[in-house]
Amino acid sequence: MLYPTPIAKLIESYSKLPGIGIKTATRLAFYTIGMEEDVVNEFAKNLLAAKRDLAYCQICGNLAEEETCAICQDQTRDVSTILVVEDSRDVSAMENIQEYHGLYHVLHGLISPMNGVGPDDINLKSLLTRLMENEVTEVIIATNATADGEATSMYISRVLKPAGIKVTRLARGLAVGSDIEYADEVTLLRAIENRTEL
Repeated sequence: MLYPTPIAKLIESYSKLPGIGIKTATRLAFYTIGMEEDVVNEFAKNLLAAKRDLAYCQICGNLAEEETCAICQDQTRDVSTILVVEDSRDVSAMENIQEYHGLYHVLHGLISPMNGVGPDDINLKSLLTRLMENEVTEVIIATNATADGEATSMYISRVLKPAGIKVTRLARGLAVGSDIEYADEVTLLRAIENRTEL
């Protein structure tokens, strides 16, 4: 069905979001045009602010409002341990269990030979720099239990082992093929408590 251009463009914009098909995009577009104008303005303002006011932490790569994120600024964190995750959503998931007190490193992707993504295409060089500059004794790899997550963890392990740094992987409390951000807190807690050395 043909819609007027403004709503057709809104539907197209919504359909670009992950997990949003054309039917859901259409429903969201019609819901949006039915909203009060001040609510729509606030929504648009929040979208722009999130895009404009957030950046990546210069140390760990997590989302931040300043040059460094709140976790990297926290002097009470255990600086001898770095937990490596795929993206910032995974940091939030781990922080929700309130049992891990070390630092993080966000890769912004995974090594994926099938998709042409190599070690230089993710935030890996800065991790190696951090390890050379600081006294880190353990790196915990918390990538998702997928083929790309496994490939990334094995690559990091091979690179770090010669440096004498202990490399561990989250225990298999996480289901294969699942994402860390969707795991419940008990599963995450067991996974971090039962991590194993690679």
